[in-house]
Amino acid sequence: MPKITTRTYDSQAFESLHRDGLPPVLARIYAARGIGHSAQLEMALARLLPFDQIRNIHLMAGLLADAIKARKRLLIIADYDSDGATACAVGIRILRMMGADVGYLVPNRFEYGYGLTPEIVDLAYTTSRPDILITVDNGIASIDGVQAAKALGMQVLITDHHLPGDELPEATAIINPNQPGCPFPSKHIAGVGVIFYLMLALRAEFRQRGAFDTDKEPKLAGFLDLVALGTVADVVKLDDNNRILVQQGLRRIQAGLACSGINALLKIAGRKVQQTSTYDLGFILGPRLNAAGRLDDMSLGIECLITDDAGAAEQMARQLDALNVRRREIESNMQDSALSKLESSLHAESARIQSAYSVCLFDQSWHQGVIGILASRIKDRYHRPVIIFAPGNDGEMKGSGRSIPGFHLRDALDLVAKRYPEIIVKFGGHAAAAGLTIVAERFVQFCEAFETIAQSLLTEADLTRVIETDGELDESDMNMELAQHLTRQVWGQGFPQPTFNAGFYVESQRVVGEKHLKLKLRKMPSGSMPAQDLTSGISYDAILFFHNDLLPDVINAVYRLQINEFNGRTMLQLLLEHWSQAEAKSIG
Repeated sequence: MPKITTRTYDSQAFESLHRDGLPPVLARIYAARGIGHSAQLEMALARLLPFDQIRNIHLMAGLLADAIKARKRLLIIADYDSDGATACAVGIRILRMMGADVGYLVPNRFEYGYGLTPEIVDLAYTTSRPDILITVDNGIASIDGVQAAKALGMQVLITDHHLPGDELPEATAIINPNQPGCPFPSKHIAGVGVIFYLMLALRAEFRQRGAFDTDKEPKLAGFLDLVALGTVADVVKLDDNNRILVQQGLRRIQAGLACSGINALLKIAGRKVQQTSTYDLGFILGPRLNAAGRLDDMSLGIECLITDDAGAAEQMARQLDALNVRRREIESNMQDSALSKLESSLHAESARIQSAYSVCLFDQSWHQGVIGILASRIKDRYHRPVIIFAPGNDGEMKGSGRSIPGFHLRDALDLVAKRYPEIIVKFGGHAAAAGLTIVAERFVQFCEAFETIAQSLLTEADLTRVIETDGELDESDMNMELAQHLTRQVWGQGFPQPTFNAGFYVESQRVVGEKHLKLKLRKMPSGSMPAQDLTSGISYDAILFFHNDLLPDVINAVYRLQINEFNGRTMLQLLLEHWSQAEAKSIG
């Protein structure tokens, strides 16, 4: 059973925000998310961190400007997820706008795996003969790949955001806010954000060289739709800088100024452009874009994002949508298989999970492109670090992991690799997500080693899921005005959408669409009252998705304020995220 807690907040931050004019409920919400003054809520482009704080960015911008002037052949090496695809699209679009001879190559995950490997370098050399390779959303761990490129006479410029290992590649230049010695404060910027910042620096370099007429200088803010999509889809922490990037990108999408690919994906998904939210970026567009890299070739996703032909974009969006449908089917079958392993009384994994601090699973039939999603689903269900493996090439297994708060997954894999160097072939990632390749015959040994690390870093309390809320809302605050304000704000990883908790009487309930529960709720007062007195207070519409069993008469619920538009009417609705049975309050 999850533990429900109320987010704490700094009282001085609360007072500062309240003095600046925010009502107490909003001051409390923002203070609980680390906002100390109202200026942090201003989303103007002028508040973006300056690019010159990124180590080596002037060096790399100068190298690119020289290469473009000399008509050197550039080749972007992209990653096969949404962040990599949007980063590639930003690089291709802007570099071509600035006169570059640039193409791209995205590794097929099933043939070449992740990043700038020696095999990808050979492929790039034989097919394109580039002078310079530019990595986006990868490269910081590509020691051997960079050496292979140098041996073939190619320069390598690395743009990445992943955590570096003990050794850095010997590239011509590296920009990565997480590399040692980089003072850029936003350590959570996505790969698409890094390449966008490089493009800002490149424009400044050309400006300094007098390359632009004032009226012909490229307007790079027009590419923030792609930056917003990649940032949200990559589930990076939405710090102040990332929120500005996302908010500015969303405004352009909502104004109908997005690229043809984003507009086409929204249309295929049946979403209204004017109402696009971070939810649409992360859960509607992101999965459709990712489906290409998971099941086929991310080149389809990249082409959808770089074309200016609306008809071609729509055709590719339909292909991406079909791939996503297929991905969901594969994922469902894999999830059924995994749960049967974990919940069957006859299966060894079922007994082990009760006392284990981690979950590692492998099945010969599992699809390599979907194991990350399955890891996320199992992590949510069991609240443990999870790594799911699928067959790889040449006696290897490919793994994808997801973690819980308090357990840094990439660092945990680093510990395994150092203690047991014979197990892991390669790995990389972040605190919450990571990928790895292991020697197949060492699978059992890896599971044991990973469990040992998990037990050393986690406590039993860490294995209990905690649902944080923003406490109880007064009925005076449960209104459309607050719901509309919250709807306009950017929420996401590290800046969670506000949720509230309270007790409710269930006045009525019915199943809609065969799988959702539509309810009428009346909030239980904070004080005591007779259980049968339901005459005071306000009645609220509520929805509980993917639940078709009726609830008890009295519940405790965690909910969000939502605006529901139906048949031309706009109404306040409570979206239930968690519920448990409660006792009606009575007079003491």
